[in-house]
Amino acid sequence: MAVHRAEDSKYKHMKTFSAKPHEVERKWYVIDAKDKILGQVAVEAARLLRGKHKPIFTTHVDTGDFVVVINADKVVLSGNKEQSKIYTRFSGYVGGKHVETPRQVRERRPVLMVERAVWGMIPKNRLGRAQYGKLKVYAGDSHPHDAQQPTHHEVR
Repeated sequence: MAVHRAEDSKYKHMKTFSAKPHEVERKWYVIDAKDKILGQVAVEAARLLRGKHKPIFTTHVDTGDFVVVINADKVVLSGNKEQSKIYTRFSGYVGGKHVETPRQVRERRPVLMVERAVWGMIPKNRLGRAQYGKLKVYAGDSHPHDAQQPTHHEVR
């Protein structure tokens, strides 16, 4: 029976890579949500925010990029969700439960649907809050981040 030792391995000099926070290069991406399905836009935004598209992705380090979502008010819900989906929030007081349909949410605050969908796809801890802070959502087709020279990112 042959015994394999670590020094005999062909991967002897290979080490596990772990990204350092100061080594991460951040880019800016723009996602146009016009006539795109909400879930697909949110998946792509969460993927870019977390940095899962990069080969240096490390679970405990914020390796993600900045994401600007435009035309969030024109996002589409698939299936029958436009009529059947509900958004619930609770104020903490007796009788303080608020239930809204997607149409009501669009009228009150159009960017909320995209923000909540992306929030549901990132970790709920300090790292997730830092990643979520790099998300910028706008209802119209203009944004104030032209100075960062963002590149257009197509949703699959």
